[in-house]
Amino acid sequence: MEKKWGKMTIEERQESRLNQWLSGQNIQFVGPEAKAAYEARITRLKDAVQLKKVPDRVPVFPFFTFMPVTLYGATPGEVMYDGKKLVSIWERYLADYEPDFYISPALVMHGPLLEKLGYKLYKWPGHNIPGRYPYQCIEEEYMKPEEYEALIEDPSDFWLRSYLPRICEAVGSLRNLLPLTGIVELPVLGPHLITLGLPEVQKTLSDLMEVGRVAIEWGGHIMAFEKEAQEKGYVNGAGGFTKAPYDVLGDTLRGTQGIMMDIYRNPDLLTKAMERLTPLMIKLGLGGPMQSGNPIVFIPLHKGADGFMSDGQFKTFYWPSLREVILGLIEEGCIPLLFAEGGYNSRLPYLKELPKGHCIWMFDRTDMVKAKEVVGDTTCIAGNIPVSKILSGTPEEIRRLCKELIDGAGRNGGYIMTCGCSMDEAKPDTLHAMIDFTKEYGVYRRE
Repeated sequence: MEKKWGKMTIEERQESRLNQWLSGQNIQFVGPEAKAAYEARITRLKDAVQLKKVPDRVPVFPFFTFMPVTLYGATPGEVMYDGKKLVSIWERYLADYEPDFYISPALVMHGPLLEKLGYKLYKWPGHNIPGRYPYQCIEEEYMKPEEYEALIEDPSDFWLRSYLPRICEAVGSLRNLLPLTGIVELPVLGPHLITLGLPEVQKTLSDLMEVGRVAIEWGGHIMAFEKEAQEKGYVNGAGGFTKAPYDVLGDTLRGTQGIMMDIYRNPDLLTKAMERLTPLMIKLGLGGPMQSGNPIVFIPLHKGADGFMSDGQFKTFYWPSLREVILGLIEEGCIPLLFAEGGYNSRLPYLKELPKGHCIWMFDRTDMVKAKEVVGDTTCIAGNIPVSKILSGTPEEIRRLCKELIDGAGRNGGYIMTCGCSMDEAKPDTLHAMIDFTKEYGVYRRE
């Protein structure tokens, strides 16, 4: 008799999700070779996550945003305005380089959608910066310090009537709505419905219908690509996404300067806000795996690196809520993939607080030998070929760096080969060197 989910250990839940993913249910593989490749790639990742010493090789996962675009002579601006071209380039990349895992083209996003939203949080190529550049976040205080209480009291209401109108021109009129929690029964229904009839709100609703139409059209290209990629045996490197609560506040609500000031001026409210956001970030992270069956949840870490805050501040403000998000995902059998941007050398001891064999930590500028020594028996580690070397180095240099990482960080398993940060550009010869050398040389070393 199959064990009920509530009675399973976290190990059993992880195994259940991985086995479901590995089964390839509802995937019509193009042939037995594609099915075998799909199963081998997922098994390879599973063994790395679970720190198994197996006679297979190190997985290779080139991490990127616009990199395939520039590889094939296109520009970010072109593919942000042409969904067909976007996915055709991704198809070429998979066929030519055959990585173990890929990043979805959905990460690029669609320029016309952003335009229709009047999206102000980013500048993007082909719109307000030249087409050859990647997009850029515009950091501002989109939440004022006096609004912490409103966020804590009702995050969804704050998002709907305060935050979204500030970052999307098309939904600016939503600030005129009354709080939806006021709709409790018939006598008080009228005022809320009346606000829906306001001319500016009517225009917003009409505009959002058009946004939805464009999104469905663009999403059709993405979904068709994902289906075909899986049928050919390729594996998406992430099934879900979430963020550290501190980064939710510091990236696009309070901004870097604002949240740094809050550490000193509003520490209690900052802490309460992160506690309020924590279950929401767990829920966000679980959404993708529940839909896709892929249990890997990507979490980019932006403001917890060495030098961004003291160790005491990391311990007090950054780590507790992030740890709860990680544990919440692990509790549900998912595998957090944490991209530790910058250096995490002083943060490594904290990682030992997490259960063994349930996470992937992708490191940027962290000492990989030290990471292996400190947390190699606790968590799978990944990284950290410098993108600068991919762009300016030679294939021989890349092979040397890969060998050093495989012999060091890959010792006894628990390692994934990837670059130090997300690539927007690469050279074919050095990218091939990273992928092909790892496949040829990257058998797990045993001591």
